[in-house]
Amino acid sequence: MILFFLIVYISIVILESFHVSLLFTITMLNTNIVICNIILILLISFICVSNSPNYQVFQWAQTMVFAIEEINRNKSLLPNITLGYRIYDNCVNLPVALRAAVSLIGGLDDSISDYNCEGLPPIVAFVGDSTSSSSIAISRILGLFRVPMVSYFATCLCLSNKKEYPSFFRTIPSDAFQVTAMMEIIKYFKWTWVGLIASDNDYGLYAMRNFNEEMKAIGCLAFSETIPKIMTKENLLRIVSVIKESTAKVIVAFSTGLEMFLLMKEMIHQNITDRQWIASEGWSTSSLLAARDNFNILGGTLGIAVHSGQMKGLTNFLLQVRPDLDPNNNLVMQFWESMFACKFVESGVNDSSSIISDSKKCTGLESLEGTDTAYSDVSNSRISYNIYKAVYSLAHALHNLMACEHGKGPFENKSCANIANLQPWQLLQYLKNVDFINQLGERVAFDENGDALAIYDIVNWQLDKSGTVNIKTIGVFGKAATFGKELYLQENSMFWKFDNGRCPQSICSESCLPGTRKAIRKGQPVCCFDCIPCANGEINSIECLQCSDDYWSNPEKTWCVLKDVEFLSYEDFMGIALTTLSLSGTCLSICVLTIFIYYRNTPVVKANNSELSFLLLISLTLCFVCALCFIGKPSHVTCMLRHVMFGISFVLCISCILVKTIVVIMAFKATLPGNNIMKWFGATQQRGTVLFFTFIQSLICIIWLSTAPPFPARNSKNFNTKIILECDIGSLTGFSCLLGYIGLLACICFLLAFLARNLPDTFNEARFITFSMLIFCAVWITFIPAYISSPGKYTVAVEIFAILASSFGVLLSIFAPKCYIILLKPEKNKKRCVTVPTDGRTPQLLFCCNAKISSGSRTPKKCWLVNGWKQNGVYDL
Repeated sequence: MILFFLIVYISIVILESFHVSLLFTITMLNTNIVICNIILILLISFICVSNSPNYQVFQWAQTMVFAIEEINRNKSLLPNITLGYRIYDNCVNLPVALRAAVSLIGGLDDSISDYNCEGLPPIVAFVGDSTSSSSIAISRILGLFRVPMVSYFATCLCLSNKKEYPSFFRTIPSDAFQVTAMMEIIKYFKWTWVGLIASDNDYGLYAMRNFNEEMKAIGCLAFSETIPKIMTKENLLRIVSVIKESTAKVIVAFSTGLEMFLLMKEMIHQNITDRQWIASEGWSTSSLLAARDNFNILGGTLGIAVHSGQMKGLTNFLLQVRPDLDPNNNLVMQFWESMFACKFVESGVNDSSSIISDSKKCTGLESLEGTDTAYSDVSNSRISYNIYKAVYSLAHALHNLMACEHGKGPFENKSCANIANLQPWQLLQYLKNVDFINQLGERVAFDENGDALAIYDIVNWQLDKSGTVNIKTIGVFGKAATFGKELYLQENSMFWKFDNGRCPQSICSESCLPGTRKAIRKGQPVCCFDCIPCANGEINSIECLQCSDDYWSNPEKTWCVLKDVEFLSYEDFMGIALTTLSLSGTCLSICVLTIFIYYRNTPVVKANNSELSFLLLISLTLCFVCALCFIGKPSHVTCMLRHVMFGISFVLCISCILVKTIVVIMAFKATLPGNNIMKWFGATQQRGTVLFFTFIQSLICIIWLSTAPPFPARNSKNFNTKIILECDIGSLTGFSCLLGYIGLLACICFLLAFLARNLPDTFNEARFITFSMLIFCAVWITFIPAYISSPGKYTVAVEIFAILASSFGVLLSIFAPKCYIILLKPEKNKKRCVTVPTDGRTPQLLFCCNAKISSGSRTPKKCWLVNGWKQNGVYDL
């Protein structure tokens, strides 16, 4: 084992000779802490003593000492145990850091001091290192021996890999969590269009890659630029030009204060002030940038900062530090010489690089209370607080180890560790399960990756009354936050540098108004879009969505509303008007029928074949009544009834007219005297013909209703904003046959009546039938285009109108003249006929129009020949 450490140690020393220059160029400091027993030793890397001390880093070292002494005073935490410490400076040099770690582990450092421990392992734990690269190297070695290492400043995400770094822990969040914190801030303020700037190193490039992936979920990157390691004028102007030309008002920067300094100077030169900056923890508290000259550019900056904690008594402890003349503990002496610009004669330190005058001597009695440096400033104790938590986490691990009960331990056979013979791997087991509330009321614990419960301060750059830039903590983000949520912001304490004093907007395109949808601009990110109105019947959510068939968009196109249901009802004006006409026609038909029945024995009624006239008037009454079936909300019954009544009543009507026309033509064409043609088309044949024609239509209706009957339907295709309740015909073939059959009979009737139009004027039945059929055909021919082009309930209204118009046409054309004579010209309604012998065959009568038949008169050549019935020895018309 000793041989191994000697080999490593020699290799490190050789390697160190190639990095001597780093001792003078790197000004950062790192710390390591080691614990041992009777006096537990803590090792902390401090500063490069070859250069002038860093006051901030020296405060970190003294914070470690403060924590140890505070623990030693607490008899309940580690009773009978005294913690000690050693401070080692690695000069931010990896070989130096490795040499210190190896020498301490292997017992190669035999130097003796007042704080040396004897009889126990030289090292049980480390606190450090500050840089990720040193922590990676040291932790690889310590992990082999399961020596715990708790870092306070190493943020690389790779260190969370427990397979490679099994003994590594840290009290600072990893870089991944910093990106998460920034994303939560961006989401909180609803910024979707941001720019990104990062350093050209592992820290910046990793953060840039991670941020880019996270940003895709909530917005877009307007631009992404890296700050090169060697900043040329051309690169600087290019980056500033990109910022200036971009429409993004929010810029996220993962960098350091030194790298951002040159960029800010150029932005001041070009007066680019209308940008909101979000700073990473690398420069969010940078005193170099937080200056009055930069406030026009960086005022109101939001930053992610390592969580700070105000440790009670730390200020007094720092001011009570006094130099120690022990040559093995000369860090305080160097700090003192730098602070008061003096020199200890007894220090024996090589002062070839000292700028202090030889004439001024240090007494060690100088007072720190009058100094104002980073050492005494504990207003933002961020890294110091992480060191404080690291020391306490180790102390609590020791406390839990000492509290172990025999038979309940975590080791083999449930044994406990022996504090008198403590091994580092035993402490490691307890460190994994550390979970406590510290003096500041915050929870300290490690997850399965060795990461502490992450927490960040959210800072805001403000200007105080004295004109000094104040980096004010205005919120907290983290798993250890005690506000019930991960992100907590005091918005009323925030400062925005913009004219309206409000949070700026950073969007590529304004949110689309209700009723519009996004249309991505070609070649641009998804956050850049145009707003296009949704089409009628669509509403917008993320995209325009089509409403379902029974719904339609409201005027604002934000909601689907139920369409209006429309049908021809009895409450509509049109429905009332058509109902009135239908009832009027029904009443008129009944009145005419009543007149004909009352005057059934008069010549006019008899001359017009009273039986067919009665049947025709009944069919017309049915035609008027069937129109009522088309009004009202459609149902299965009314849909079937309306077409059946319509088809059968109209066929019955046309059949009666057709038979009357045939009778007139046959009587007119009969030869006198002695022609017997009418015997073949008597009353029985006339009734049979009407019934036969009606039966055919009834058969069509039966087949139609049994195969595909009409049914009520909701028509939402013809109109966007309303649903039409209508009767679907079911079978187009059945409906076509029904209408076609009516049309066929009407055409035949019209042709026959047209042939008989030249009968004598008075009581010319054929001429009236011709005129009625002309009206009937004209109505139904014009019905077809009107029916097709009429919208909604007007389609039904057109059909009703056609039924009523054709029915009124037949009723008035055929029966109005007869009623006129019967009621107003009764003198013309008389018998003006003579009996004509007929050679013993069926008696026939001549009704001669416009001629008086008397004895000695000559029979006209053309008279109306009709059947008659014998009554009281006289043939009655």
